[in-house]
Amino acid sequence: MGMMSEFKSFAMRGNVVDMAVGIIIGGAFGKIVSSFVADVIMPPIGVLIGGVDFSDLGVTIKGATADAAAVTLNYGAFLQTVFDFLIVAFAIFMAIKGMNRMRRKEEAAPAAPPKPSNEEVLLTEIRDLLKNRS
Repeated sequence: MGMMSEFKSFAMRGNVVDMAVGIIIGGAFGKIVSSFVADVIMPPIGVLIGGVDFSDLGVTIKGATADAAAVTLNYGAFLQTVFDFLIVAFAIFMAIKGMNRMRRKEEAAPAAPPKPSNEEVLLTEIRDLLKNRS
């Protein structure tokens, strides 16, 4: 098998294609969540704590000099990233919880028992005839 045909069979398997679609959708979802946090959630929180913009929060470790810029610890950007993560984690949790609930409903419905095979039917008839003979 040539390398190209082997790669084609690998790339066309369902799991690889599903994973690629998941990664693309996940990237787009991450952008939506980042915008939601930065543009919808953080401004009201900033107003509640006194008009502070979280992305501007930081501590200056060493002031700026003529040769170098100031060294700062920007914990506001970190807080924003933590909020992004928490919202994404919660959304994924809710999606998986919903999927598990649907899966449980499917599993809860009992399947009808399979019909006995022809051999079982014949053996049952033979057994019943032997019982009735005695």
